[in-house]
Order: sequence, then C-alpha cells, then structure tokens
Amino acid sequence: MTHPARPARWKVLLAFSMIYFVWGSTYLAIRVGVQEMPPFLMAGLRFTAAGFVMYLWMRFSGTPSPTWRQWKGVTLLGSLMFLLDYACLFWAEQRIPSGITAVILAMIPVCITLLEIIFLRTQALGVQLVSGLVAGILGVGVLANPWASLGEAPLDHRGVIALLVACVGWSVGTIVTKRLILPASKPMSAATQMLTGGVQLLILAAVSGEFAQFRASFISGKAWFALIYLIVAGSIIAFTAYVWLLDFESPTRVGTYAYVNPVMAVILGGLIGGEVIGPRTILGTVLILIGVAAITTAKAKKAPSKIAEAGAATAD
Repeated sequence: MTHPARPARWKVLLAFSMIYFVWGSTYLAIRVGVQEMPPFLMAGLRFTAAGFVMYLWMRFSGTPSPTWRQWKGVTLLGSLMFLLDYACLFWAEQRIPSGITAVILAMIPVCITLLEIIFLRTQALGVQLVSGLVAGILGVGVLANPWASLGEAPLDHRGVIALLVACVGWSVGTIVTKRLILPASKPMSAATQMLTGGVQLLILAAVSGEFAQFRASFISGKAWFALIYLIVAGSIIAFTAYVWLLDFESPTRVGTYAYVNPVMAVILGGLIGGEVIGPRTILGTVLILIGVAAITTAKAKKAPSKIAEAGAATAD
C-alpha cells in the first residue's frame, strides 16, 4: 500500500489554519446573517448550495452516486445532523451571542457520552470520564444561570434550550451513523447529508412561512456576504482542507479543531461582533473545554483507532 508523499509544511499549516479560523468564524457569520435573513431559509440555502456543489464535484471526479439504500441513510442523517441541529442553531443565534453558541455546541462529545452511558450502555464510568461530564455540565450551568451571570446579560433560555437540542440531534446522528449504510466516500457522504438536510431545511422554511416574509432586496450586502462565506469557506473549502489533512495527519491532531473553534469564536465575537467576553463566558468556556478534553482523551485511550469524525462534515 503506497502512501501519498508528505506535502510542504506550509500547506499543512495553511490547511490547519483553514479548519481553525474558518470553522471558528462561521458562528459569527451565522449571527450576522440571521439578523436579517430568516434562520431556516438561510440554513437551507447554505447547505443545499454547498451540498449540491460538493456532490457534483465528487461525481465529476469519478465517485459513484449513492445507492437507494445509501440515500436513505444520508437522508436520515440529514434530518438529525442538519435539519434538527442547524435549524436550532440558526434560530438560537438570533438570541445567543455567537461565541457562547460555539462553546455550548462544544458539548457534543459530552452529550454523545451521556447517550452511550444511559441508553447504549457502551461506556463504563471512570474517574476521568465522570470528571469530564461534571465539568461540561457545570460549564453549561455557568453560562445559563440567570441568577449569577457575573456581570454579563442573562442568556435567553429559549436559545440555550435550542442549542442543547442541537447537541442532541448531532449526537444521535453520530451514534446511528455506525448502524446505517452510507457511501464509502466520506466526501460523498458529507455532500449528500448536506444536500438532503438543506432541502429539508428549505421545506421547513416554506412550512413556517419564511419564504413569504423574505424580501431579497431588503437584505444588506453584509448579510449576503455572510451566507456566501458560509457556503464557500465554511462548508466547501474548510471541509476539503479537513479531508486533505486526514491523509497526512493523525485524526487526533486534526481533531484539535474541536478545542480551537470555540475559543476562536469567542475571540472573533468579541473583537468583530462586539460581544461581551466577561467572567461568565471565560469560566463557562474553560469548564466545557476541560470536560471535552477529559472525555475525548479518555475515549482515545480506550480505542485509539476509533476517533470520531462525524462532527467534521461541516463543523458549523
């Protein structure tokens, strides 16, 4: 078996910067867009366009189209990981700062572990795992507690609940992925999940009356740029960089984006979005990232060859 030649160091660093900065910045781009665009419509446009482009790209590169059974699998994941997850995410970002949104969604590994412990019985509780779960849950509690916001404005509880539902949707999708028949090509699988999820989001937008309310001429150039940025940079370029990196770097090293993205989102939200970075945000972020690090490293020690890649299809 031949391995691809090691690329120049600058190319690897550029690819890492793409998944770190671009994926970390998508939360701010969503926040900018949903101030003017209906949330379900914006999410649907993003993933339908990105998924369609990536699907065509894979077909032209010789990757076969999914079979009927594979289409059923990616459509189910499109419902869980795009319809449910991103409908909640885009809706919540009308109410929750982008940096805090990213931090709460970093709870996905914590949520996956809880589901594995409670329902699947596939995780044994150890000291490190329990510590991670406690730290993550405490982090969310710090962010959501309206009686001790540490000088920051209390968060909209509807938005926090929507983000936690988004975590559950992505986590369930991650778990059932192992039980579905999906395309062998990860880029094709991701493209078709985006495409089917995007179409479902557009249907949700139509049912909820967003098309009737939408006036393209009323949308500013800033909001349109945010949508284009999400499609091109967030869903196509950064994902391509991610898949490319997996050919040359270990999944553990590539997976460090899960720790960097929330920090990047908080910083960008403060510097560009004018969001407050106070004691509550810092403490909640630190607790959640400690929890995620404890859980992911505990799992890596048990099964070093099985690093979860499900969250990387778009990584927001």
